[in-house]
Amino acid sequence: MTELIRSNDIVLIGFARSLLEGAEIPLLVADEHMSMMEGSIGMFGRRLLVPDDHAAQARRILTDAGLAAELRDEP
Repeated sequence: MTELIRSNDIVLIGFARSLLEGAEIPLLVADEHMSMMEGSIGMFGRRLLVPDDHAAQARRILTDAGLAAELRDEP
């Protein structure tokens, strides 16, 4: 899995998720339920992950949507 975005911004994660789901790219939002453990203070960022073989396409989609600055560096 490739981590594309790590953020505390649930709107950003939701927007990126909807773009990728619309393109039928499988994804996982890791640490999505940590807010229950942390008391909803937003300390832990959520991570948007996609399978390695979909990472390039997902990066293109998110870049085209204006989210290039939010993307994690490629390994």
